[in-house]
Amino acid sequence: MRRVNVARTLARSAANGPGERYVIWVQGCALACVGCWNSDTWSFARRELRTVDDLVADILATPDIEGVTFTGGEPMAQAGALAELARRVRAAGLSVLVFTGHTLAELTRAAQQDLLALADVVVSGRYDERRRTADLPWRGSTNQGVHFVSDRYGPHDLDGAPVVELRLEPSGELVATGFPVDWLAELGAGQAV
Repeated sequence: MRRVNVARTLARSAANGPGERYVIWVQGCALACVGCWNSDTWSFARRELRTVDDLVADILATPDIEGVTFTGGEPMAQAGALAELARRVRAAGLSVLVFTGHTLAELTRAAQQDLLALADVVVSGRYDERRRTADLPWRGSTNQGVHFVSDRYGPHDLDGAPVVELRLEPSGELVATGFPVDWLAELGAGQAV
């Protein structure tokens, strides 16, 4: 049974792709982009191993979501397990968005190609702190590209998409998700994911 090394999940987010989405941050990234706000996901050490079956059950039990987003860390480091997960959630009618720090040309392994083929949208390219932007939905720097792989979405889905969202957790912690704007990153509100 395939497992995913998960950093964290969020059952509902509007800042990580089109519509309300279940977001999975995977653990492990060898790219280590300078200025990355998810540097806690770089280590490949075991964080929370979850089976694909368990993740699929959680996702399908979340009402009224549009799809699933894989981010990280680096999803392409766990492409085989995530491709299996993507196949199953797509069969249930949900969409798949994948964030990767790699360019599409770098993704040549069979499992990576499988995951790309199952995605509706891929956001690619390393985060470049020198090209930081707070104005482009789904991107942290201007060099990153948005690729509409299927015909489910298109450039019009970027219009009005939130760049960042704030959530007040029951614990009282303020959590930012999406792509924190400069003032929020400086504030250090909770955990920027």
